[in-house]
Amino acid sequence: MPIPKKYAWLGSIGTLPKVISEGLALYGTLEAPGAANNPVILGWAREVGKDVAAAYGADSIPWCGLFAAVVVKRAGKPVIAGPLWARNWAKFGAPSPKASLGDVLVFVRDGGGHVGFYIAEDDQAYHVLGGNQSDAVTITRILKSRCIAVRRPPMTTPPASMKPYRVAATGGLSTNEA
Repeated sequence: MPIPKKYAWLGSIGTLPKVISEGLALYGTLEAPGAANNPVILGWAREVGKDVAAAYGADSIPWCGLFAAVVVKRAGKPVIAGPLWARNWAKFGAPSPKASLGDVLVFVRDGGGHVGFYIAEDDQAYHVLGGNQSDAVTITRILKSRCIAVRRPPMTTPPASMKPYRVAATGGLSTNEA
């Protein structure tokens, strides 16, 4: 599934951070409805490792941390311990001085947390590439006030595109990513 036209500029800014290119390659992956499971999502758990596969048995289990883990692994970065727990991502990489393209954003929500990757921001919200956002891999707006950690993936030389981006505040605000 192609990314929304309002984010088409991502294709014209040069080399993307590896986590973004890997995450966008999964854009549109959907959770299976009802009791069924999407074998692609379950495959991510096996790809990340035996411990994750043993703990993750259905796509009805919140999978934002699983999405982050498979993206990070495919990008050649180390996956954190306990990646299924969104708030554990607050220990990933290093603190980022300013949220920028490719940074990991950790959010608080009722009943837990949420994790995704910074794409852009408007005055009120971050535009976040993440899994389990409306039961899919999407880009959604999440209030900045809910963000509890901004973490930079480990890298030697960030690409020039790894900087903050301002975009229009279009689309609704996500209120619960579970």
